[in-house]
Formats: sequence, C-alpha cells, structure tokens
Amino acid sequence: MRFVAFLSLTLVAATPLPAPGSSAGEHAAVPASLRVTRADSLRAADLLDVTSASIADLSDDGRHLALTVSRRRDQLGVVAARDGDPSYLRVVPVELYAVDAGSLERRAVFSGKRPVRNPVWSPDATRLAYLELVDDRLRIVVWERTSGRSTVARLAPGTYVAENSELRWNAAGTQLHFALRTEAWRTRVTAQFATLVRGPITHLGAPESEPFLPWEALRREGNRRAIAAWTPATQRIETLIPEGMISSWAVSADGDVRVWNDDLTRKTDYETIMGRSERLVARTAADTVTRVLLETLRNTTVQWAEDGRRYFYAREGTVWRATVGDSARRRVAAPDSTPASDTSRAARERRAKSRWSLVRAAALGDAVIASRQDGLYLIDTLGASTRIATMPDSTDQASPRPTVLQWSRDGRYVYLAINARDRWERGIARWDRQSGRTEVLARDADMRSGLQLSRDGATLTFALATSNRPADPFIADAALARARRVFDANPQLSAADPARPDARPDARPLARTELVRYLDADGAPQWGVLYHPVNGAKPAPTVFLVYESFFDDTFDATANLLASRGYAVLKPSVSFETGYPGEAWLKGVTAAANHLIAIGVADSARLGVHGTSYGGYATNLLITQTKRFKAAVNISGKVDFISFYTDSPRLGDRNTHAAERSQDRIGATMWEAPMKYIEHSAVMFADRITTPLLLMTGGEDHNVPALNTREMYYALRRLGRHVEWVNYAEGGHGIPMTNEREFTHFHDTLVGWYDRWLKARPVVP
Repeated sequence: MRFVAFLSLTLVAATPLPAPGSSAGEHAAVPASLRVTRADSLRAADLLDVTSASIADLSDDGRHLALTVSRRRDQLGVVAARDGDPSYLRVVPVELYAVDAGSLERRAVFSGKRPVRNPVWSPDATRLAYLELVDDRLRIVVWERTSGRSTVARLAPGTYVAENSELRWNAAGTQLHFALRTEAWRTRVTAQFATLVRGPITHLGAPESEPFLPWEALRREGNRRAIAAWTPATQRIETLIPEGMISSWAVSADGDVRVWNDDLTRKTDYETIMGRSERLVARTAADTVTRVLLETLRNTTVQWAEDGRRYFYAREGTVWRATVGDSARRRVAAPDSTPASDTSRAARERRAKSRWSLVRAAALGDAVIASRQDGLYLIDTLGASTRIATMPDSTDQASPRPTVLQWSRDGRYVYLAINARDRWERGIARWDRQSGRTEVLARDADMRSGLQLSRDGATLTFALATSNRPADPFIADAALARARRVFDANPQLSAADPARPDARPDARPLARTELVRYLDADGAPQWGVLYHPVNGAKPAPTVFLVYESFFDDTFDATANLLASRGYAVLKPSVSFETGYPGEAWLKGVTAAANHLIAIGVADSARLGVHGTSYGGYATNLLITQTKRFKAAVNISGKVDFISFYTDSPRLGDRNTHAAERSQDRIGATMWEAPMKYIEHSAVMFADRITTPLLLMTGGEDHNVPALNTREMYYALRRLGRHVEWVNYAEGGHGIPMTNEREFTHFHDTLVGWYDRWLKARPVVP
C-alpha cells in the first residue's frame, strides 16, 4: 500500500494537481461550437453545496418534527484507511431543528452543525434525544423542548455508547434504551485492526485454528455489545441484556420482555454473503435464564406487535403466530398441501403460487399482511384473509406491483405504493379495512419516499422529489391532502421544467429527463433514463453511465454535471444471464446507443462510457468487445477477475460470494469454471482495447483495491494504447470524499477527459 501511494504521486503531482485534460494527446482544443457558453453551468463546488434535508422523526401526536439538514461537503473528511475498523465512526455534521408541524416554525436544537444521529422524540414530545459524536465517542443527549436545556448521559467508567447503537424511548418516556460497550472491547479491536493493517507481523492461521477469515472475525465484533437503559431524571444506568453477540434487539412496551437475535456463527459462511447463524431468544426482567423462541433464523422473517410480546414469523411459505410466554405456535397461513413427492408441473406450480411471505404485522398484533404470487392479503389471527391488492402475473411487465408503505396503528388503513413500470407514474393509495375500498391519494410523476405516519394516524411526512431534483421533506394529513414543504433544501438548483414558478432566476440549471424504451440485441425491451444536454444540442456528444438496471429519474450529480456541459447522458438497463455477464452490457448498451442515434439525440462519432465499481468493471469489459466508444472511464472497477476473486480481504467472503452466487453472476467457483474467470477479466483482452481509457482509483479503496485496476494501466502502456491513471492516495471507493481539493479535481478531470476526446477536433497531420 505504501508503494501504491508513492506511485500515485508520480501520476498525480501533490502540489499542484495537474489541470484536467492537460496531457498531450491526439486532439486539439474544443471548438467554440461545442462549448457550453452558459455562465451558470454546474461546477464541482455546486455539487458539494447540494443539501439534504430529512425528517428524522415524527412525534406520536404528529405535532412536532425532528429535521436534519446537511450539505454534501459535510461528508468530506472520510478516513478510508480505517474502513473495516468496528470502532471507526462516520457521523455527518448536521443542523438539527425541532419543527412545529402546524406553523412549520423551526427552532435550532443547537447552534451550527454537530455530528449527531438518531434524533427521536419522547412519547409526549417534550424531549428530543440524539446521539452525538464527541472525542471519537458517542454520547446520549436529551434536549428539553420547552426550556431548551440539554442533559448528557453519564455512563460508568470504562463503558461508552456502542458505535452501532440504536436509541429508543420506552413507552412511558422515562428511559432511553441503547447499546453499551466497554473500553476494553475498543482497545482489543483497535489492536486487532492495527495488526491486520500494519503488523509488524501478521500471521493468518489455518481454518482449523482460525475458523473465521480474520477480517470477518473483526467485522463480527460489531455484534458484541450489551443493551442498557438510561433514566435521564436520575442518571441511572441498568443492563437490560447482558453482553453477547447481539445483532438486533427489542424491549417490550412495559420494559419487562427483552428479545434479541443471538449470533451463534461458528465459522465463515461461504454460502450466504456475510452469513450468520442466529437464533431468536428472550428474557424477562425476573428471568435468570434465556428462553429460546426460534432455534434458527435462517430463511425466516420475524415481525413483532407493538407490545413486544406477540410476534409472527414466516418460514418455508408458512406464516405462524406466537407469543414470548407461550411455547405453542399457531399457523396463520400455509401453502398448498400437495406433498413434495408430487413433482408434476401442476403440483409444483400450485405450491409456488400458494407460498406466503410475511410483509407486516399489525401494531396491535391482531393481524398480518402477507403476500403470495397473486396479491397482498390481510390475514387475522383466526386465518380469515382479505386481498387488499392484486399482484400482476409474472409475465406482465407493465402493471404496477403494489408494496406496503405504512399501516395505521389502529389497523384500519394500509398505505401502498403503486408505481407504473412502463412510465413515470407514481402513486400512493390507501386501503380501508372497514370498507374494503382502495382510495388513490396521489398519482403523478413525483417520487414520494420515506413515508412516516404518526401514532395517532392523523399526520404523514415524506420526502418528495420532482424529476431530477433532490428531495424535500413534506408534511400532510392522513389522506395526503394539504401537503406543505417543510424545508426548501436546494433553491439554487433550477427545476427540470424551466417554467416552474418557484425556480430562482440565478439558479443552476438541471437536465430535462426522459424515459427511453429500446430493444436490446436479443429483442428484449429495456428502459433507460436520459438526461438531455442543458444547451439543447442535437445530436450531442453522449455519455453512457452503466451499472445494471435503471428506471427512476432521480437526481444524479454526475449526470447533471455532464449535461450542464453539453452532453447527453443515458443510464441504460441490461439483462443478465448467469455465466455470461460480460455479454449483458454489449447487448444492452450498444443497443441503447443505436436507439439514441436513430432518434437524433446522440452523435454516433462522439460516444463515451463510464461506470463506478461494478459499472467500472462493466466499462472495461465493454471496450474489449466494441470500438464504438471514443472515450471511457473506469472508476474503482476491477479489471482482473482472477486476482479480485480472493482479494479485498476487509470484505471477508464478499468477493467469492459475488462471483459464485450474486452480483458478478459467474455462477461457479474459479476451480469449477476457470475459463469463465478468464473471459470476464478485461486485462486478459487488453490488446483489443482501442478506446482511450481513464482509470480513477482510491489508494485506500478496500472494496476494489487500486492494485487491481492498476493492472490495466500497465497492460495498456505495454501495448502502447492511450491510458491514464489517477489515484487518490487517501481516497476510498468511488469519488474521493477526502477533501474539497480532491473532490473538485476528480470532477474536473472527468469532464476534461470527455471534452478532450468527444468534443475536440482531431489534429490533422
């Protein structure tokens, strides 16, 4: 790693950073006809000023909001070198406000910005609790809404609030429950991390002596904690659940019952990514022993009622109801009873269609929402079921697939997202349990997310984003009527629609977006999200941002930066077949390019492609198979599948699992299908690359190590091809979030690369 950092300085001078696009090349300056002349074009600094505002919590009575506000620049200062250290915290500094839901008047909980998280109202909304990072430790703070005074929890010497702690009020509002750790734990894991990173001697043992991969063993230490209660009025701290391997936990409304997932994993699990073997256990305040509720949680979904005593779980297509104090369980819903020995097609289809999945438990514990292939159902504890929404047939790719967003505490109303899959039409509906009717509350092109319903069922909060804009927090009544914006986060960014009445005249322009339908090389329909160039040029130099599948026109900082400089940007979708992932991008991306050229959007002579992480990997594979692209950028993407397969040690078994069973879609181990790993290693076919390639990496990227991407740089240099490599020595995965200087250099370099190869005129000898 020291060598990489040194080498990176030979490629990117430390002071000053080279001007983007300054390398000598085969292209001259960008002609005036292709420049964006608007003075209000987006800059990297504008991306750092994009603001996120969100409603962290809604009080039970719906009358008070906890609002957090931060800018992207607040995320700078990441120490990627500490990735994998369970004691390292990244807490973004935010402004924290208490907002009156009626008047929308904001009151600052503290001045300026502080690194806080988990703001949560007490049940009576008189106090707001949160976790604050001070001197590399979290502390619990309670702010009094009336007086403005704050109280800080005083923990016993040698203990502190766990880095991954939750923060929850008890039902009476007298205690806060949280996760607790000892300083001894911190000292131990910090030493483990240091040994794995710096040595001076690191000795990794055999499976029989060290059943866990060392980095996975360190990651698992994050589950080691105790659960405690703090009483602000008396500063009393009491232990609710003794220290153990606790991945998740809950305490009943009255505080008597404590349940948790007990991690019993004995060795690295290569079958499930970062897999755990857990059981569900419980203990009451008076118990001296732990009761096992479920011996295993593998392939099991659990949902709890509000009282913390009743729960539902689903396993192998059956939904069960149980209580903590009763060993008996009651079946709520079951699949078709055709015996597994009947392997006929009809029997298999009946069993598949009738399998149940648990979606949501009612707060009062008297019903559940479960799903099967034909719809969403409300099922009461006696087994009576009512279908509340229909699921389209699996062959129907256009009809909406409803999903549950919220369920009112009294069990009457179920809120559903009903979004079209062939156009930008997003809807929210409300099903009434009393009448059995469904009412559409909203249906338009806007995106509403993060729906919160107050305990009294009268108030809704949500984030709303119009086309290609960052979302703003909103509040409305239970019928989604009289919606009001709580905070206008980004008035400096204009709407995609210039006619929007609230757009500022000095605002930075954003791209107009369009949903594009095309057929891939196999004739399968695909969707792509098109960001039109802000200057309206047609045909335009066009950049394809690749990954997997895209549909929603969410705000994309990189796409908007390029669009503001005169580029059309398309995020194309692809279809994968296990064993042949490399073909997906060739079939999908080139077909998308053909479509944009045919409709006059893209200039066929000025096509670029880039991606980040899996998208960077895709980019490198793609340009080994086609010469259509005149510029390419691989950001933090692997180029050598063979070396990557067992690399990135801080991720444990992630890389082997990704190749064999998940995202990479090879579908076999390297020893079962060695040629597949060779075929999907772009560096093996570097001699086929003629596209000018820019490689961008982080020297402290422990997801896709810069060492892997570096292989392509030296391969293409050996072949005499045009390649450049920019390594940010302290950067992590993707865009460097180290400091503003490197963030700006990254974006200026990216735009400069495309300007050089897609806009500049070739030099005539």
